[in-house]
Amino acid sequence: MSRFTRYATTSQTLSLVAMEEASRRGLREADLEDLFLALVLNDQSAGQVLRELGITIQVARTAVEEQQREQIRSLGITVDLPPSGDIVLHETAGYTWSKRSRDLIGRAGQRRRTADAAAVLRELVTEPSGLITDLLQRLGTTPAAVLTELDRTPATSSTGEKGRAPRRSKLTGTSESFIPAPVEDVWALLADPSRVPDWEPAIGAVESSTTPEPGAERTITEVRTGSTQVVGVWVAHAQTTHPDGKPLKVKDRFRRRKLELLRADPTHISWRFTYPDTDQGLPMITSFDLTPTTGGTHLTTHMTWSKHPGWRSLLSPLLQPIQRFLIWIRLSQINASISRTFRQN
Repeated sequence: MSRFTRYATTSQTLSLVAMEEASRRGLREADLEDLFLALVLNDQSAGQVLRELGITIQVARTAVEEQQREQIRSLGITVDLPPSGDIVLHETAGYTWSKRSRDLIGRAGQRRRTADAAAVLRELVTEPSGLITDLLQRLGTTPAAVLTELDRTPATSSTGEKGRAPRRSKLTGTSESFIPAPVEDVWALLADPSRVPDWEPAIGAVESSTTPEPGAERTITEVRTGSTQVVGVWVAHAQTTHPDGKPLKVKDRFRRRKLELLRADPTHISWRFTYPDTDQGLPMITSFDLTPTTGGTHLTTHMTWSKHPGWRSLLSPLLQPIQRFLIWIRLSQINASISRTFRQN
């Protein structure tokens, strides 16, 4: 991954999460506190360091809210802050960074800096206002302790799409993320066909009935929770509205999708998505590997997208950059949706 790509990917990921966190408090401007919350949820070394110091998203949110209450009281205002609600970023509009946050992220991307989440965290804990210093003290640590742990922790750059060498008939992509929930809970989300709309943005609903494929009448027992999942085939229906309620145009032949649960081991889940009403929709396999980590789950998401057969394959070399970018977008959307599911109130 090039330095520019690393910086752009890190900035995009932090921006999305920070603005989601701001939206919980009814704000349209993400400030330093929201950037800090985004770093707590980051899958790179910056997030690992903060979580190893005992800073989870729950305790960090509480510290931010307590700090803001005290700031209001210091002004002689007795009105309390309204309680935080659900993440509503995707249902609303008009979000932006505060100037000091935007400038800070820009400094992290300057020459001689690593341009990753660790660089952003280094800039954040040394920013001159004292806001983050106070926040860290509330969380039982100091900027010096964070910087010491950053120096000890190997740098990682797993945010965003990791391109694999393309196969002749397929395109693949891999993305890693941190999910603030135990492996058991993440598994329960990803293995349940009725909950596919929670993480696959293109699907609006899944029919409750299932028709097992020949030879797939077996069951898989999830050893951690004792739950049982039937391997089979489901029919899903496309999402027809945007998160803000506006209509979403979907062609008739793309309104139905066939979902096939291929595998549901305790730490691995694979789904295949196809369009039964057209031969223009390319089969896609989305799979997940789940690993326990401090504060939650390390999730590795793989996507395999078949190329067009026949004469269309002649265009593949020209279309590969666009296709790989689309895979990266899909992976980012899926990982963000999974994380958001476990961060709602």
